[in-house]
Amino acid sequence: MADDPYHLLGVPRDATEPQIRAAFLKLAKASHPDLNPNDPGAEARFKAINAAHALLADPAARARFDRGEIDAAGHEQPPPDARPYRAHAESAAGARYRHGADDAGDDDLGDILSELFGAQAQGGGQGRGQGRGRRRGADRHYALTVPFLDAVRGSTQRLTLPDGESLDVRIPPGLESGQSLRLRGKGGAGEPPGDALIEVTVMPHERFRRVGRDIHFDLPVSVSEAMLGARVPVATLDGRVTLTIPPGSDTGTKLRLRGKGVPATAGQKAGDAYVSLLVMLGPPDEALAAFLRSRENPPVWDPRAGLEDAA
Repeated sequence: MADDPYHLLGVPRDATEPQIRAAFLKLAKASHPDLNPNDPGAEARFKAINAAHALLADPAARARFDRGEIDAAGHEQPPPDARPYRAHAESAAGARYRHGADDAGDDDLGDILSELFGAQAQGGGQGRGQGRGRRRGADRHYALTVPFLDAVRGSTQRLTLPDGESLDVRIPPGLESGQSLRLRGKGGAGEPPGDALIEVTVMPHERFRRVGRDIHFDLPVSVSEAMLGARVPVATLDGRVTLTIPPGSDTGTKLRLRGKGVPATAGQKAGDAYVSLLVMLGPPDEALAAFLRSRENPPVWDPRAGLEDAA
């Protein structure tokens, strides 16, 4: 039997829909299997959290759970008395239907049906359950973690649902963390079916950082490349390009590669790539060390000028 969904999400029974959704997103991100590769229980927790949220995000299902009509897994619960007519039959209102009472007429039958099943059970020849308006299915909320490059370039990701089924989710190029995707008709059953609302979290990349539609990354260069200038190959989102390093560059020098950021999409132009240089000494160079020791009257400057002592 599934655990209580309120307990799983850590919310009170009177929690609002925004509170439930916020708790779900926080737990889903923390328990996603992709972010916990060494935790064998992460996948089970992630599925349980999704199932709990799916129930509480559906107002009709939540109301039925609160009334005890279904359990946390959505299974029907038997009523305390499997014959609900007994309470009525044993009451004063049902006395006339007991053995020995006066015969019940058509009006009496209409009264008892009305009391037991509501006004829809009588009148106008309309059968029980007819005349009800079709109800739209509830929207389902899910969380999906997407690798950085797949989110920037666009891709198709497979989302596993709590019931074991899966959805293929198309990730448009340039998608950012916190954005949501809507899959129409993939939510709860109804007429029409509800939608699946998927909030995306983009995983960080070990090298690239995104700022708006621009991509920032560091590039190690040698001392000679920084001092004398050079043309070096650089890997970008759009493949390798050649970057010109101006002579006299230093660590922190930032160079721009136009159009090499987030790819262009409908209505938005491509971003730029910003390359920050990191001057690396590399392996010991005895010739360079000897030259520095032999220099006469080298320029004097203090690279730590302006740094204050710690208070």
